[in-house]
Amino acid sequence: MKKTSIILLVVIAVCVAGMVMMVGDFSTYETFATARKKEGKEIHVIGALDSTKAVVYDPARDANYFSFHMKDKSGEISRVVFYGTRPTDFEKSTELVLTGKMVGTEFHCSKILMKCPSKYKDEQQAFSAQRKG
Repeated sequence: MKKTSIILLVVIAVCVAGMVMMVGDFSTYETFATARKKEGKEIHVIGALDSTKAVVYDPARDANYFSFHMKDKSGEISRVVFYGTRPTDFEKSTELVLTGKMVGTEFHCSKILMKCPSKYKDEQQAFSAQRKG
């Protein structure tokens, strides 16, 4: 084989290996139960705020400590700790996506992504009611 053919094969092999490694890093949403099995590994958990339990944030005491309870998509409730300021309109969110790790029985998150209710929801309901009537 020519040197150029060998070099081309090596370059293609490196590209394929790189793509396989990148695909392996894409994560899916986990539950708290599966997060416990992967303790220490950073994962994404999707769920909703459990409004029956207290939300702890006291900026006068520690502005970078925020904790709450979340119910994951399987229905399990776990305490979540976030070392940062409480996001604006946090209680209004309909869905939360947390990035973090399980530490014992708590989920310590590094990022919080909130899905808030649509401001167009009332307009959509009024429009659909108008079409039916």
